[in-house]
Amino acid sequence: MLRASNIWKSYEDLDVLRGVNLEIEGPSITSIVGKSGAGKSTLLHILGTLDLADQGVVEISGVAINKMRKKEIAAFRNEKIGFVFQFHHLIPEFTAIENVCIPGFIKKRGKKEVEKEAEKLLEYLGISPRKNHKPSELSGGEQQRVAVARALINKPDLVFADEPTGNLDTQTSSDLHKLFVTLKEEIGQSFVIVTHNMELASLSDNLLEMSDGLIINN
Repeated sequence: MLRASNIWKSYEDLDVLRGVNLEIEGPSITSIVGKSGAGKSTLLHILGTLDLADQGVVEISGVAINKMRKKEIAAFRNEKIGFVFQFHHLIPEFTAIENVCIPGFIKKRGKKEVEKEAEKLLEYLGISPRKNHKPSELSGGEQQRVAVARALINKPDLVFADEPTGNLDTQTSSDLHKLFVTLKEEIGQSFVIVTHNMELASLSDNLLEMSDGLIINN
Protein backbone atom coordinates (compact mmCIF):
# COMPACT_ATOMS: atom_id res chain seq x y z
CA MET A 1 0.00 0.00 0.00
CA LEU A 2 2.82 2.42 0.87
CA ARG A 3 6.49 2.09 0.05
CA ALA A 4 9.24 4.68 0.52
CA SER A 5 12.78 4.11 -0.70
CA ASN A 6 15.88 6.16 0.14
CA ILE A 7 14.02 9.33 1.13
CA TRP A 8 16.25 12.38 1.64
CA LYS A 9 15.15 15.89 2.56
CA SER A 10 17.30 18.88 3.44
CA TYR A 11 16.59 22.47 4.43
CA GLU A 12 19.58 24.68 3.66
CA ASP A 13 22.52 22.76 5.16
CA LEU A 14 20.45 20.55 7.49
CA ASP A 15 19.66 16.95 6.45
CA VAL A 16 16.24 16.33 8.02
CA LEU A 17 15.74 12.91 6.41
CA ARG A 18 18.73 10.76 5.54
CA GLY A 19 17.77 7.79 3.38
CA VAL A 20 14.53 6.60 5.00
CA ASN A 21 13.06 3.28 3.85
CA LEU A 22 9.72 1.80 4.88
CA GLU A 23 6.93 -0.42 3.65
CA ILE A 24 3.36 -0.53 4.98
CA GLU A 25 0.58 -2.99 4.16
CA GLY A 26 -3.05 -2.41 5.03
CA PRO A 27 -5.45 -2.31 6.66
CA SER A 28 -3.22 -1.23 9.53
CA ILE A 29 -2.29 1.51 11.96
CA THR A 30 1.34 2.64 11.79
CA SER A 31 2.66 5.07 14.39
CA ILE A 32 5.85 7.08 13.96
CA VAL A 33 7.45 8.18 17.22
CA GLY A 34 10.66 9.94 18.24
CA LYS A 35 12.00 13.10 19.82
CA SER A 36 11.23 16.56 18.45
CA GLY A 37 13.42 17.28 15.45
CA ALA A 38 13.78 13.61 14.49
CA GLY A 39 12.10 14.20 11.13
CA LYS A 40 8.70 12.64 11.85
CA SER A 41 6.43 15.37 10.49
CA THR A 42 8.69 15.99 7.50
CA LEU A 43 8.47 12.29 6.63
CA LEU A 44 4.69 12.28 7.09
CA HIS A 45 4.28 15.28 4.79
CA ILE A 46 6.40 13.63 2.10
CA LEU A 47 4.57 10.30 2.41
CA GLY A 48 1.26 12.18 2.24
CA THR A 49 2.34 14.16 -0.87
CA LEU A 50 2.18 17.54 0.91
CA ASP A 51 5.92 17.92 0.26
CA LEU A 52 8.41 16.35 -2.14
CA ALA A 53 11.60 14.54 -1.25
CA ASP A 54 14.93 15.81 -2.58
CA GLN A 55 15.78 12.22 -3.43
CA GLY A 56 14.03 8.86 -3.29
CA VAL A 57 10.73 7.28 -4.32
CA VAL A 58 7.31 7.24 -2.62
CA GLU A 59 4.75 4.74 -3.95
CA ILE A 60 1.12 4.68 -2.82
CA SER A 61 -1.06 1.85 -4.11
CA GLY A 62 1.60 1.17 -6.75
CA VAL A 63 1.76 4.77 -8.02
CA ALA A 64 5.15 6.54 -7.92
CA ILE A 65 4.38 10.04 -6.62
CA ASN A 66 7.71 11.54 -7.66
CA LYS A 67 6.92 10.85 -11.33
CA MET A 68 3.71 12.89 -11.27
CA ARG A 69 3.13 16.57 -12.03
CA LYS A 70 1.84 18.94 -9.34
CA LYS A 71 -1.74 18.92 -10.66
CA GLU A 72 -1.70 15.14 -10.88
CA ILE A 73 -0.40 14.89 -7.32
CA ALA A 74 -3.15 17.22 -6.07
CA ALA A 75 -5.84 15.14 -7.78
CA PHE A 76 -4.32 11.89 -6.50
CA ARG A 77 -4.13 13.30 -2.96
CA ASN A 78 -7.78 14.32 -2.96
CA GLU A 79 -8.87 10.89 -4.20
CA LYS A 80 -6.55 8.52 -2.37
CA ILE A 81 -5.38 10.29 0.81
CA GLY A 82 -7.02 11.78 3.90
CA PHE A 83 -5.48 14.01 6.56
CA VAL A 84 -6.10 14.68 10.24
CA PHE A 85 -3.92 17.28 11.98
CA GLN A 86 -3.38 18.42 15.58
CA PHE A 87 -5.53 21.46 14.83
CA HIS A 88 -8.66 20.44 12.98
CA HIS A 89 -8.45 23.17 10.29
CA LEU A 90 -12.22 23.26 9.87
CA ILE A 91 -13.65 26.24 8.00
CA PRO A 92 -15.30 28.34 10.74
CA GLU A 93 -18.10 29.71 8.54
CA PHE A 94 -19.24 26.22 7.52
CA THR A 95 -21.27 23.71 9.52
CA ALA A 96 -19.89 20.31 10.46
CA ILE A 97 -21.55 18.55 7.54
CA GLU A 98 -20.48 21.26 5.09
CA ASN A 99 -16.86 20.85 6.23
CA VAL A 100 -17.07 17.10 5.73
CA CYS A 101 -18.44 17.52 2.19
CA ILE A 102 -15.65 19.78 0.90
CA PRO A 103 -13.22 17.08 -0.41
CA GLY A 104 -16.12 15.35 -2.17
CA PHE A 105 -17.12 18.57 -3.91
CA ILE A 106 -13.50 19.24 -4.90
CA LYS A 107 -13.50 15.77 -6.48
CA LYS A 108 -16.63 16.89 -8.40
CA ARG A 109 -18.81 14.12 -7.02
CA GLY A 110 -22.57 14.66 -7.07
CA LYS A 111 -23.95 16.93 -4.33
CA LYS A 112 -26.59 14.47 -3.11
CA GLU A 113 -24.13 11.56 -3.10
CA VAL A 114 -21.56 13.52 -1.07
CA GLU A 115 -24.13 14.82 1.41
CA LYS A 116 -25.53 11.31 1.92
CA GLU A 117 -22.04 9.93 2.56
CA ALA A 118 -21.27 12.79 4.96
CA GLU A 119 -24.48 12.05 6.88
CA LYS A 120 -23.51 8.38 7.17
CA LEU A 121 -20.00 9.23 8.40
CA LEU A 122 -21.19 11.71 11.01
CA GLU A 123 -23.74 9.19 12.25
CA TYR A 124 -21.12 6.44 12.35
CA LEU A 125 -18.76 8.71 14.30
CA GLY A 126 -21.50 9.58 16.80
CA ILE A 127 -21.88 13.28 16.04
CA SER A 128 -24.82 13.35 13.64
CA PRO A 129 -26.92 15.49 16.07
CA ARG A 130 -24.22 18.19 15.77
CA LYS A 131 -24.07 18.19 11.97
CA ASN A 132 -25.55 21.68 11.58
CA HIS A 133 -23.31 23.27 14.22
CA LYS A 134 -20.32 25.39 13.28
CA PRO A 135 -16.85 24.52 14.66
CA SER A 136 -17.03 27.19 17.38
CA GLU A 137 -20.12 25.41 18.74
CA LEU A 138 -18.37 22.02 18.96
CA SER A 139 -16.05 20.59 21.61
CA GLY A 140 -12.43 19.73 20.74
CA GLY A 141 -13.29 16.05 20.44
CA GLU A 142 -16.29 16.76 18.23
CA GLN A 143 -14.16 18.97 15.97
CA GLN A 144 -11.62 16.19 15.56
CA ARG A 145 -14.37 13.69 14.72
CA VAL A 146 -15.59 16.08 12.03
CA ALA A 147 -12.00 16.26 10.76
CA VAL A 148 -11.86 12.44 10.70
CA ALA A 149 -15.14 12.30 8.75
CA ARG A 150 -13.76 14.84 6.28
CA ALA A 151 -10.64 12.71 5.87
CA LEU A 152 -12.79 9.65 5.09
CA ILE A 153 -15.37 11.21 2.72
CA ASN A 154 -13.59 10.13 -0.49
CA LYS A 155 -12.83 6.61 0.87
CA PRO A 156 -9.04 7.13 0.81
CA ASP A 157 -6.52 4.31 0.72
CA LEU A 158 -4.58 5.98 3.54
CA VAL A 159 -5.24 8.55 6.25
CA PHE A 160 -2.21 10.48 7.53
CA ALA A 161 -2.50 12.02 10.99
CA ASP A 162 0.02 14.49 12.49
CA GLU A 163 -0.29 14.61 16.30
CA PRO A 164 -4.09 14.16 16.07
CA THR A 165 -4.53 14.09 19.86
CA GLY A 166 -2.00 16.80 20.67
CA ASN A 167 -4.70 19.39 21.36
CA LEU A 168 -7.12 17.09 23.23
CA ASP A 169 -7.59 16.13 26.88
CA THR A 170 -6.74 12.64 28.11
CA GLN A 171 -10.23 11.12 27.85
CA THR A 172 -10.96 12.62 24.43
CA SER A 173 -7.55 11.43 23.21
CA SER A 174 -8.32 7.90 24.39
CA ASP A 175 -11.69 7.99 22.61
CA LEU A 176 -10.02 9.07 19.35
CA HIS A 177 -7.44 6.27 19.68
CA LYS A 178 -10.23 3.72 20.01
CA LEU A 179 -11.99 5.26 17.02
CA PHE A 180 -8.93 4.72 14.80
CA VAL A 181 -8.82 1.06 15.83
CA THR A 182 -12.55 0.67 15.15
CA LEU A 183 -12.21 2.26 11.72
CA LYS A 184 -9.38 -0.11 10.87
CA GLU A 185 -11.29 -3.18 12.03
CA GLU A 186 -14.75 -2.32 10.71
CA ILE A 187 -14.08 -0.56 7.40
CA GLY A 188 -10.49 -1.62 6.70
CA GLN A 189 -9.04 1.90 6.93
CA SER A 190 -5.26 2.33 7.16
CA PHE A 191 -3.61 5.10 9.18
CA VAL A 192 -0.08 6.50 9.38
CA ILE A 193 0.20 8.60 12.54
CA VAL A 194 2.94 10.82 13.94
CA THR A 195 2.48 10.97 17.69
CA HIS A 196 4.13 11.58 21.05
CA ASN A 197 1.25 9.74 22.71
CA MET A 198 2.51 6.30 23.66
CA GLU A 199 -1.02 5.04 24.44
CA LEU A 200 -1.95 5.62 20.82
CA ALA A 201 1.35 4.16 19.63
CA SER A 202 0.77 1.03 21.73
CA LEU A 203 -2.48 0.34 19.82
CA SER A 204 -0.66 0.34 16.48
CA ASP A 205 0.11 -2.63 14.28
CA ASN A 206 3.45 -1.09 13.34
CA LEU A 207 5.64 1.18 15.47
CA LEU A 208 8.44 3.10 13.77
CA GLU A 209 10.92 5.06 15.87
CA MET A 210 12.88 7.90 14.29
CA SER A 211 16.09 9.60 15.34
CA ASP A 212 18.27 12.07 13.42
CA GLY A 213 16.38 11.62 10.18
CA LEU A 214 16.37 7.82 10.15
CA ILE A 215 14.06 5.01 11.23
CA ILE A 216 16.08 3.27 13.92
CA ASN A 217 13.67 0.50 14.84
CA ASN A 218 10.57 -1.09 13.29
